[in-house]
Amino acid sequence: MKVTVVGAGAVGASCAEYIAIKDFASEVVILDIKEGFAEGKAMDLMQTASLNGFDTKIVGTTNDYSKTAGSDVCVITSGIPRKPGMTREELIGINAGIVKSVSSSLLEHSPNTIIIVVSNPMDTMAYLVHKTTGLPKNRVIGMGGALDSARFKYRLAEALGAPISDVDGMVIGGHSDKGMVPLIEKATRNSVVVSEFISKERMQQVVEDTKVGGATLTGLLGTSAWYAPGAAVSELVKAIALDSKKMFPCSALLEGEYGLNDLSIGVPCVLGANGIEKIVEISLTDAEKAKLSESAEGVKKTNGLLEL
Repeated sequence: MKVTVVGAGAVGASCAEYIAIKDFASEVVILDIKEGFAEGKAMDLMQTASLNGFDTKIVGTTNDYSKTAGSDVCVITSGIPRKPGMTREELIGINAGIVKSVSSSLLEHSPNTIIIVVSNPMDTMAYLVHKTTGLPKNRVIGMGGALDSARFKYRLAEALGAPISDVDGMVIGGHSDKGMVPLIEKATRNSVVVSEFISKERMQQVVEDTKVGGATLTGLLGTSAWYAPGAAVSELVKAIALDSKKMFPCSALLEGEYGLNDLSIGVPCVLGANGIEKIVEISLTDAEKAKLSESAEGVKKTNGLLEL
């Protein structure tokens, strides 16, 4: 398994680090446009190999896509990150051009690769990759739902006073502060619905805290978060590498699923060696359906800003 991560910033470096530490890939290539930046990050990470016990080879390159040739999975993190007060949607003008160029360059050297999109606005960037590359829907995956669900579980565990390992929950919908749909009624602690443990008011607070999870961190850090996004990406890549058939909420191109068409949005997906092996259509309440529909309209509105 060879993995390329485009963008050697905090998110890209975290992706590379977690993939290497989990030790399922033979090689990780980090690529960046800044001279020497990816090479430095790769060298620094390689000097942790004996300490962290991994054998993955990490290579850095300044904009030389030939070194990414033969990648099984390519992760696009490049683009400008959010600053305090910015929405993900405000990044579209600059990031669309970057993502379009990067995906084309990656496919030139790795025509059979699976692409994972991290750059924001993530659902729209995943849709852009679909539209500009013509790749089949199983080979373009938006990372957002996996990250949003991790943040949801963190807030659930906090509210329950429970260890994270006790908690399960999922976020579907768009990867935006208004578009996320945390499925609070389906969230559980050891298979028992959380409504058995906390009040409706506390459940709603968990939902709201989850939806602004990224903005909260941006306000605290002054830029986008990186540890959790990197960990989320590494789990998606691992599921593909090991053909594990694990289910994650990911941004996938919908063609009738959930009654939605011609957009990429977060829904439960089974991941394996072929990328998205199956889009899982779970039963939703009328309220959940309405929220997903509203989220889809928001994503389509952002998609409309693309110059395709």
